[in-house]
Amino acid sequence: MIEKAIFAGGCFWCMVEPFEEKPGIISITSGYTGGHIDDPTYDQVTGKYSGHTEAVEILFDNALISYEDLVELYWTLIDPTDMDGQIYDRGDNYRPSIFVDNDQQRKIAQASKEKLEASNIWNAPIVVPILDSEKFWPAEAYHQDFFKKNPKRAKSMHQARNRYLAMKKLKAKFHL
Repeated sequence: MIEKAIFAGGCFWCMVEPFEEKPGIISITSGYTGGHIDDPTYDQVTGKYSGHTEAVEILFDNALISYEDLVELYWTLIDPTDMDGQIYDRGDNYRPSIFVDNDQQRKIAQASKEKLEASNIWNAPIVVPILDSEKFWPAEAYHQDFFKKNPKRAKSMHQARNRYLAMKKLKAKFHL
């Protein structure tokens, strides 16, 4: 059966490739959700005029990959202790959030969040909210498949994000 998952975790460019590599992923769309105007533009979202956050909408075949697997991957891509953006992307339009479509997704996301909290990987509270899905607006065409169109820039962004997250986890481990 085909299901939908929506995750916000900073710049949507960084959120596509890790999910796309998984078997069972049908499509990933970069876009905007959680705002107060219809059909927002990138300039409106990054200008903080619309209330939206950058996110990815993932269509997946749950016979090949589970929602739980997607949530577990999501946690590895973000700093779940930072509500004011992600890594170098700062501001409300980059806030991390999990948007759920139903009670089952909510239960899975909540259980996963509690498991992450109990792991003590981070030395600060896990602050990512689990919210009801709202209207998802696809971003402009030039934002879709960014990592394929701009492989060098995408690789550089991915490496910087990984270094940042590794350093933050290391500091948390040693409480530096």
